[in-house]
Amino acid sequence: MIINLDLQSDVPIYLQLRNKIIEGIASKELVAGEPLPSVRMMAADLGVNMHTINKAYQLLKQDGFILIHRQKGVVVNPDGMPEVTNEYRQSLKDALRPIIGEAIARGMSAKDFQVVCAEIFSQITREVD
Repeated sequence: MIINLDLQSDVPIYLQLRNKIIEGIASKELVAGEPLPSVRMMAADLGVNMHTINKAYQLLKQDGFILIHRQKGVVVNPDGMPEVTNEYRQSLKDALRPIIGEAIARGMSAKDFQVVCAEIFSQITREVD
């Protein structure tokens, strides 16, 4: 999986990396049990600080997407992905609220918003279907 980061983005690099890895898992580019590069190797490959990679990996571990073994290294969680919980649903709603609010303020209809969401969903799951 090739990871492209936008170093000029307002989104912190560690969050971009976290999001790209989750997207890779969702699109099946990364599968359960697959090893990820070490913190040192990923930092060198992307040209960013090791602490940035470590922060992204820690968030992924905390959320249950990856496991970090001292001997095996970093792997996509072989025991499966985190489930959709009520807490996750609420955080999703909280994240979408300002995005939907801006879309409405700009004049976007509910149908247009749903089309955009469906397009993104299809793009990510293209290899799954």
